[in-house]
Amino acid sequence: MRNRFTLTSVLFLLVSIASFAQTSRTVFGKPVNSINPSNGLVRCVSSEYEQSLQEKISGRATEAEFEAWIAPKIEEAKQRMASGKSVNVVVTIPVVVHVIHNGDAVGTSENISDARVLSQITVLNNDFRRVFGTPGYNTNAVGADVEVQFCMAQQKPDGTATNGIDRVNLGLAQWATESSIETNLKPNTIWDPTQYFNIWVCQFSSNSSAEMYGILGYAQFPDNSGLGGLNPIGGGATTDGVIIDWRCFGSADYAPGSYYTDYDKGRTATHEIGHFFGLRHIWGDNSSCTVNATDSAKDYCPDTPAASTENYYCDTVVNSCALAAGNDMVENYMDYTNDICMNIFTLNQKARMLAVLQNSPRRSTLTTSNKCAALSADSFDKLQGMNLYPNPAQTFVTIGTQGDLPSSYEVFNTLGQIVAKKVIASDADLTIPTSEFSNGVYFVKVTVGSAQKTLRFMKN
Repeated sequence: MRNRFTLTSVLFLLVSIASFAQTSRTVFGKPVNSINPSNGLVRCVSSEYEQSLQEKISGRATEAEFEAWIAPKIEEAKQRMASGKSVNVVVTIPVVVHVIHNGDAVGTSENISDARVLSQITVLNNDFRRVFGTPGYNTNAVGADVEVQFCMAQQKPDGTATNGIDRVNLGLAQWATESSIETNLKPNTIWDPTQYFNIWVCQFSSNSSAEMYGILGYAQFPDNSGLGGLNPIGGGATTDGVIIDWRCFGSADYAPGSYYTDYDKGRTATHEIGHFFGLRHIWGDNSSCTVNATDSAKDYCPDTPAASTENYYCDTVVNSCALAAGNDMVENYMDYTNDICMNIFTLNQKARMLAVLQNSPRRSTLTTSNKCAALSADSFDKLQGMNLYPNPAQTFVTIGTQGDLPSSYEVFNTLGQIVAKKVIASDADLTIPTSEFSNGVYFVKVTVGSAQKTLRFMKN
């Protein structure tokens, strides 16, 4: 009997240690909020990432500050929706997908095929537009056509043509740490985030002891603009976008291949882009069941029923907040259920996303970007050979051109704000004074006739 008790005790201890090791994982220096108990995968770490950014970036808005800033803008969006003024005003977002690989042939492992990339864009358009006859359609009374669609960029930042797929060999098969991604992968590959929605596809580490092990993806939450007495947001432009493990990017419905089980319909990207446009998890990353008019204890969207925890299974009658109206909306893209279960953004979520798209830096400029338009031969010729020098710059930077004299330029900071502009009348106007600029990254949009080219430089 004593030996049996000892063996049982040892087994219990081992199970307890294994369970603790899993639940005590950290990412971005923060405890991982949720791990799928059935497979050990981590659906999303956007909340942990945002906590880290608030500590690292001086002046980045807290949740309370951001919500105070965005709340009246959401109400304006709701009023426009109710009046019908926003109906059929479809916003098109130019996308660049950076496929990060280590030299594998195209279509092999992390160097996914073009078809797989395009299958993801198809899923996004079906989901955000609530397209009838697709998995993105629902019959819920609060289900919304967000009236946002996505297109592959047709112009690179240097003005040359692209299909919107940027394949980059960075020499690593797997990415194990936050620092390698945030200081190497993203900054060295990002395209102008005021003109392109950047999506990175890579392989997070398969080593169970690595920081990024088992993570499906994460997004950078939007900034406020610094209006209304709030501090402007600094930094973040060189990492802004969404990053996803290739094993849950794309849809097996359109591009069969190797995927994580249950995450093969492209909903990881839909979920993370929801965060990029300002949505929060439907349970608010807390166990509260408090309900109020603004749903401030949860996701700030009253038409998503209160939930006290994430859901991993497609149980449509689960109700984690029994005293609140409605079952958990397990089919919502901002829950954690399997891909096949998801099919809805709500009207309140739509209003929130539209408010962010209309007002937030590096979101509002995406709505007017022309990077999905193919360049004409004439425009291509005019932009050839254009560059900036010296780069990095100190007191000035000069626009170098081998063709026609540009007609104007605009200089943007990483918030998308214009910090300098000029109508160019002579070669002397091609030199841009930078001594008064703060150190950091800037973008110069140069216009030559009807063509435009955006160039990046660093001020030291």
